[in-house]
Amino acid sequence: MDNQLRRTIVSILALIVLTIAIFTIYTYTYLPTGPDNADSAEVITQNRQAMGTIVTVEIIGSGPDAQGAINSAFDEIDRIEGLMSTYDPDSEISVLNTEGKLSNVSGDFIYVIERSIHYGNISSGAFDITIKPILNLWKGKISAGEFPTGQDINETLLLVNYSNISFTDDTVSFKTEGMSITADGIAKGYAVDRAVAMLKDSGYESGFVNAGGDGMYFGTKPDGTKWKVGLRNPEDKSESIVVMEISNMAVATSGNYERYFNESARLSHISDPRTGYSSEGLMSATVIAGSAMEADTLATTVFVLGPKSGIELIENVKNTECFLITPDGQILTSSGFDTYLPAKE
Repeated sequence: MDNQLRRTIVSILALIVLTIAIFTIYTYTYLPTGPDNADSAEVITQNRQAMGTIVTVEIIGSGPDAQGAINSAFDEIDRIEGLMSTYDPDSEISVLNTEGKLSNVSGDFIYVIERSIHYGNISSGAFDITIKPILNLWKGKISAGEFPTGQDINETLLLVNYSNISFTDDTVSFKTEGMSITADGIAKGYAVDRAVAMLKDSGYESGFVNAGGDGMYFGTKPDGTKWKVGLRNPEDKSESIVVMEISNMAVATSGNYERYFNESARLSHISDPRTGYSSEGLMSATVIAGSAMEADTLATTVFVLGPKSGIELIENVKNTECFLITPDGQILTSSGFDTYLPAKE
């Protein structure tokens, strides 16, 4: 059986029988402890819908305008979404995809594209924001009750190549007609980072922003300890597969299968931009990094690369670690991941 036929069969089987459980990252609830913190620490938490998920913003402290600080964080997330949502026809990313060229591009959009190209380079194309034509192909075929053929995929892959994004001053354009991009693997993390920056600018030194599993945790909890961030066991929601102790770092997970092309197909939205087929080497990839954008992007990249190449990449990226779960339930970690585990009693 040749490789192309094998991949086609695997993807078809994924369409029919894939029912992998959902992995979610969450922050442990807590109560302030200690005589000082118990009386003085104020914890303010708000949840809102943004970027297609639930976003939680939490701050520790009693500033004069806590609600204003939280509003500014959510406003920043909304602003980033307004630039990079493929569902908004007026967003910068949608205009670029429609016209093939966009002038007077915002600094945020330029930065996200530049970082996307960086992650494409260090992963040899396992992360590629120009993958949207492949995603559109699968979605369109499935909606029509069909599967894309190998020829369909090979022809569409001609449009997937991040090196064909061109920059000239404040203008971005595509070198090949028909290209399009999606920032789904990086924009949410960037929005989280920007929201945290707004909270810090408002004077808050402790808190977190979590957008559907992409979280940035700064400072400490009211009792002075690090944030405890867990990867929930999908088979028993009261248990965690792993608990990490995090401060001034970000955590993100890919492979939770919360998003599908449609409910009947259940094909993962995470595809390999090098092959055009659904990624199959991992069940879940969790990454700890210095920013939410990096954690978000690398979690997706590692999921595409699979266990061996994924860990090799993380070992070569400074200040990052990963926790991987294979389809058969095996747990693999990078060499320094244990430093984020709670101390054994």
